[in-house]
Amino acid sequence: MRLPDGVVRVSCAAVVTFVPPTWLAVAACFWTGCATPVKPRPGLEGESAAFVRTHFEQRPGEAVALGWHEHDGRIVVPTREAMNRELSRLRSFEVSLRGVREAGLSESARLDLQLLRLAVRRGLWSLETEQGWRRNPMFYAGALDVSLYIRRDFKPLRERVADMASILRHAPGLFAAARANLDLVLPRPFVETGIEVARGTAAFLEREVLHAARTCGDPRVLAEFEAANSGAARECRAFAAWLEAERLPASNGAFALGREGYVAMLRAEGVEGSPEEILAAGLRELAAEQSRFGAAAREIDATRPAAAVFKAIQRDHPTASSLIPDTRRNLEVIREFVVSRRLVTIPSEVRARVEATLPPFRATSFASMDTPGPFETRATEAYYYVTPVEPGWSEGQAEEWLSAFNYYTTDVVSIHEAYPGHYVQFLALNASRATTVQKVFPSYAFSEGWAHYAEQMVLEAGFMQPPDPARCTAEERVRAAKYRLAQSDEALLRLCRLCCSVRMHCDGMTVDEATAFFREQCHYEEKPARSEATRGTYDPGYLFYTLGKMQILALRDEARRALGDRFDLGRFHDELLAHGAPPPALLRPFVTRRQRD
Repeated sequence: MRLPDGVVRVSCAAVVTFVPPTWLAVAACFWTGCATPVKPRPGLEGESAAFVRTHFEQRPGEAVALGWHEHDGRIVVPTREAMNRELSRLRSFEVSLRGVREAGLSESARLDLQLLRLAVRRGLWSLETEQGWRRNPMFYAGALDVSLYIRRDFKPLRERVADMASILRHAPGLFAAARANLDLVLPRPFVETGIEVARGTAAFLEREVLHAARTCGDPRVLAEFEAANSGAARECRAFAAWLEAERLPASNGAFALGREGYVAMLRAEGVEGSPEEILAAGLRELAAEQSRFGAAAREIDATRPAAAVFKAIQRDHPTASSLIPDTRRNLEVIREFVVSRRLVTIPSEVRARVEATLPPFRATSFASMDTPGPFETRATEAYYYVTPVEPGWSEGQAEEWLSAFNYYTTDVVSIHEAYPGHYVQFLALNASRATTVQKVFPSYAFSEGWAHYAEQMVLEAGFMQPPDPARCTAEERVRAAKYRLAQSDEALLRLCRLCCSVRMHCDGMTVDEATAFFREQCHYEEKPARSEATRGTYDPGYLFYTLGKMQILALRDEARRALGDRFDLGRFHDELLAHGAPPPALLRPFVTRRQRD
């Protein structure tokens, strides 16, 4: 999707969706050590319990998002000593999990074991290869994100404000650890983005968080919070100034993981293919998608270039006042289509609530899904956030923004975020018999791959497409092509991410070269293209949108071949969503043998 300058769409589906480390999503994603040595109990059950407990003791922000509120108000400062303890913990579990015998385990227990081993591998990769705690200031700059405490009403506001104060009081220690841990020479994109994140966090604390806290009704709690909040904001701004003075001048372009590090990232996500194989597949699919994009454009207007045709259909959009109601109404149409075609079971009549994106997230979010964690028992609402026109924008800015919300693209995004994308993922997870391990260790490839796959799958099933193309009117044919064009544009973006991720981290592609690639291959303007290229420097995993989709399509083909006439698309999707969000390849036995049974 072509967004206005400087805007990058971020998906925020809690738990089910892997969220890349942007400044609004990096909170509590660092690794720290336990106070006492870990002594895992023998057997898979004991190993699982010990690993989950120690993992989330050290990641309290993630635990709170899951709904485990015994961790409310906690943060653990990532000192160098803590990093070494965490490394020891992971290596201990690496050895003990290797010793768990797979013979005799059920399919579900075997999946648990595979997920635990991957979680260990991912943690070791993050500490030893990615090394965000040494190389990326964003690791620290976004770690004071307390937005969950104002977004979700899981206990009285007075208590949530006290929890935020407890977290924010650790700001001096957090940034002292940052200054001690960060290398003298850092990648320039990391430093530049870290400065932006730190200043954005300060502004968020000073405005939205403070405004929300002032309604708590307890003067003593508020006074303690205001002292902690103002101190944290000062620390954020001081950290930004330090980065600007001490790290930016010496920064360089050495952001790449290198081929060996990139392969390690793939293995930590359960992917066995090589970077070269993945890139070759991505380039083939990119060429095929460009052909589909062009074909859809020619059905609309054969006299103009495809990119110009797409730009023209963007003028068909809601008004500023109708944006939220139109999205809400169209979302129900999409849901009814999914149900009527039995594409997947939606195990709840509770609707996702379409609301305007909260102010602090508007700078980085086009549309997003915010679901509660699978263990949340009180704040159980799910929100589909859509970012509205800002009151102070000019008429031109408003038109540019609303063009990105053209009806065709918005429906494709709604499919991705809600039905049957991330919201249905969340509902299926809660309704399933998935184990705790399966619920708390999602993979990037499945979470985003499913939602991206859903965009294509729903249109393949006939959404907004004529049932008989030979008998449809010209108007119906053009409308159908507009939807295919919008869906294809989304696919082109994700394919460009895959290609640039591999090339930037394995083949020496620069940010400038990646920017040009986004401009040429998915028709982006300079600033959003550069934003996408920059994201690829610190989020190489954004290739998993397309890679996960391709893996799910391969699983579907395999299941069709294995089951023949007994294959049922809805049953395939139900089984796919019944085990959390593991790497798609791990679901092979479930989506073939179980449907046969």
